Amino acid sequence: VQLQASGGGLVQAGESLRLSCAASGMIFSVATMAWYRQAPGKQREFVARITATSITIYLDSVKGRFTISRDNAKKMVYLQMNSLKSEDTAIYYCSSSPWWGQGTQVTVSS
Repeated sequence: VQLQASGGGLVQAGESLRLSCAASGMIFSVATMAWYRQAPGKQREFVARITATSITIYLDSVKGRFTISRDNAKKMVYLQMNSLKSEDTAIYYCSSSPWWGQGTQVTVSS
């Protein structure tokens, strides 16, 4: 299984980014997909999850700002991040238990 995350970058507070994760080597359509993040000096934390039937759940601090979605035909999962804050700065990881992608850096300057 491979999970390839992309789309990170440096933005200013209030701006948006869309992260993408390309999955391979798995039956994507039945997999629950998730995004996690790890800020410097902090533990990795859950951000958002989407089930095979597109049920979603979010970390409280990103509710209303982030949206997770999936495209089963393309084997892709996305994280649309709006109204970014400096506290969103972290390495973002795509995951489908027990597998992890390599992470993509998101830096939000205030």
